[in-house]
Amino acid sequence: MTSHAVTLHLPAPLFQQFKRRAEQTHRSLETELIEAVASSPPEEEGLPPELAAAISGLGALGDEELWRAAQSQLPAETSSRLEALNLKQQNEGLDTSERGTLWQLVRESERAMLMRARAASLLKERGKTDYPRLPPPRVEEPGRGMLLPERVTDTLAT
Repeated sequence: MTSHAVTLHLPAPLFQQFKRRAEQTHRSLETELIEAVASSPPEEEGLPPELAAAISGLGALGDEELWRAAQSQLPAETSSRLEALNLKQQNEGLDTSERGTLWQLVRESERAMLMRARAASLLKERGKTDYPRLPPPRVEEPGRGMLLPERVTDTLAT
């Protein structure tokens, strides 16, 4: 395969991030940069530009940031509103404003799902299959503040 030389001027923080990742994976800086470029989604995937832009920077993240992205969730308020609008659409129908809000929330949900999937895919490509012990996500319940996941089940059962 023919290769071409390219000169890049990277901002210092980005350079340090790739350098650290190269050291952690015992690979060359060049190999890390090539992998980042190769892992960017090709245009022919047909993603809308805003979704392609959202996932394009994930390849430059370190493993811990990718784990967090892979485990991220929609905010509880967004998820609740999406569920409520879906139920209302099934039971009574939605007015024009609500349909617009539902469409926006569905797009936000799709974006979050795509980000999680791409982050998980990148971790798998890097050979990272053991999930680190990250702090559990916190769940907010209106009027009761923040709950840890093990307390959510107890609260829902009451």
